[in-house]
Amino acid sequence: MAFDVHRHWQKVSELLQNNTPFAVVTMVDVRGSAPQIPGAKAIVTSEGIVEGTVGGGKVEARAIARAADMLQAADGHSCQFVTWNLQTDIGMTCGGEVKFFFELYLCNDWKISLFGAGHIAQALVPILLQMNCRVTWIDQRQDWLSKTEDHPKLTKICRKNLQDEVRNLDPGSFFVLMTQGHATDLPVLAEVLQTGHPPYIGVLGSLQKAKVLRRDLKDMGVSEAKIASFFCPMGLPIGNNTPPEVAISVLSQLIQERDRLGIVDQRTKSF
Repeated sequence: MAFDVHRHWQKVSELLQNNTPFAVVTMVDVRGSAPQIPGAKAIVTSEGIVEGTVGGGKVEARAIARAADMLQAADGHSCQFVTWNLQTDIGMTCGGEVKFFFELYLCNDWKISLFGAGHIAQALVPILLQMNCRVTWIDQRQDWLSKTEDHPKLTKICRKNLQDEVRNLDPGSFFVLMTQGHATDLPVLAEVLQTGHPPYIGVLGSLQKAKVLRRDLKDMGVSEAKIASFFCPMGLPIGNNTPPEVAISVLSQLIQERDRLGIVDQRTKSF
């Protein structure tokens, strides 16, 4: 079977978009008789082979099993060259030898919980969806959430009391608060601070808003350490106050903190 480049990359794109872990197996060299030619590729997920072929039969079954083991282990050996003698290693009558390259594509661990679907969020979310992250987006207004098209990496939640959703979210996610104002930001922020230790918490607002938030949190009995742990104003000090530029300043800080914390953000993890 001839290698179909278009179908291969279409499947790769689909799996990446859906954040599905997979391995690409490539036959890079052959000696003697072999069931495929160099350059043949197969894509393997936990469900088995989903696209392409590296020859079928016993050698492909061994390659699929090797890829599945790598996906399950993901232990730091994510790219490997493997050479098998088809007769002695695989048990085939062919007298040849094949060399495979296994390349593992892992899921991303960067999750973002975004509260508020206003103008800045509308500018921010489409950019985030082009990156290797998953976004949970919460607002009280379904019509505002619906302004942005659905996406495999986007979960939309409409909830009247935003703070009630905090306990349902991944505590390891970045919490980004840009709701309609202080009255809705404060209860969400208090719930986040009192129920976990997220790697990042940011609240959109001015220095004056930050003072009011910290005063109110103190009155609610939140510890000084937790009160000092969130960003407000959120974002890097760049650009103007238009929604697109504020969104870029927020995104810049998210990336800065992601990198500072060492959170993996790679399509491929290579060792």
